[in-house]
Amino acid sequence: MSATGPSERDRAHAVACGFDPERLPDSFFADPYPTYTALRTLSPAHRCPDGSLFLTRYADLDAIYRDRGHFSADKKVVFGAKFGVGSPLYAHHTTSLVFNDPPYHTRVRRQITGALSPAAIKAMEPGLAALITSLCDAAESKGRCDLVEDFAAAIPVEVIGNLLGVPREVRGPLRGWSLAILGALDPAPAPEALERGHRSVCEFLEFTRALLLERRRHLRGHDDLLSRLIRDETGGDPLTEEELLHNCIFLLNAGHETTTNLISNGLYLMLTHDDARRRLAAEPGLVAATIEECLRYESPNQFGNRMVVAPVAIGGRQLEPGTYLTLCIGAANRDPAEFPEPASFDIGRAPNRHLAFAAGAHACAGMSVARLEGQLAIPEFLRRFPRARLLDGAQRHRRARFRGFARLPAALE
Repeated sequence: MSATGPSERDRAHAVACGFDPERLPDSFFADPYPTYTALRTLSPAHRCPDGSLFLTRYADLDAIYRDRGHFSADKKVVFGAKFGVGSPLYAHHTTSLVFNDPPYHTRVRRQITGALSPAAIKAMEPGLAALITSLCDAAESKGRCDLVEDFAAAIPVEVIGNLLGVPREVRGPLRGWSLAILGALDPAPAPEALERGHRSVCEFLEFTRALLLERRRHLRGHDDLLSRLIRDETGGDPLTEEELLHNCIFLLNAGHETTTNLISNGLYLMLTHDDARRRLAAEPGLVAATIEECLRYESPNQFGNRMVVAPVAIGGRQLEPGTYLTLCIGAANRDPAEFPEPASFDIGRAPNRHLAFAAGAHACAGMSVARLEGQLAIPEFLRRFPRARLLDGAQRHRRARFRGFARLPAALE
């Protein structure tokens, strides 16, 4: 320690040693990356107070995501302790595609991805482009907008709503339900957040059950994802009604939350990096690479989880069955061992093998849809409003697992 106070390494050591994902300071939600750097450098397989491990190295996460023999995505034990066995949140999250292993995961994923073919995604483009144009028109008429509420959040609700055939006039509650259900996944949700999550699952189930009943009655002529899943009920291994309901909710939630964060985080990055903004305007062929760099630099989903189910070594450390792991995607995506100058926002970065959509068998089923939304929305907004600037009042969600904005006001000069 110097005469003027603790050194940078001393501070990093204190951050790493004292890290507890269930007790995060306010500064973490504003900028978690110094904490991630301290952990990755000094404690890359950090033992948390509850006995779990918090992993921050890219190589470790990539290996775990691609290993189907030693790690499980099933969270029944963890969610039973967190939500209560049989509770609405427990029933929902333990039935969702993402928190299950084969053969259930394989069966559900096959039915969903079968409806998200390249041709089906390509067919979304005209309607998505028209929606983005209308949102830009509405923003232009006011001269300012909230980049979350007035733009980013409106796009995935429309896309996923169309994908499942949800009537436009009843989509109002979807965003609130989604935020409540996914917010309960944070490491230490408050009791009121859990109560709100349970209530939202119940309301969302009632909503989706009515939608399913209506679709069954008038199935002919419909070609949305829900109708396709209903038609598959005559196949060899159909989803039960509860599986169908919960996975429709999962699609609405996951497709909404991650893409809202991708678009709003991406606009924030482009509006705070003039060099990147000018480069994209001059080189429109960098659109796809720009979205990948937004996903890497500010990953919409910061954490994943796995349970060790067979003895295995990761990063030189022996892991025993029953060890619960938090995979810190946000830290891995800024690991200098994989990404040169990881703190630089470089829209021409190549290669860019980020883990924003996980990897392996559990790679996000809807990542092609999310990429399409980002590739159309962000460049079009910047083209329409080349002099847009952020205003005071930006507010991050106070959530650790999902990184995004609650408010992001901008002036559209």
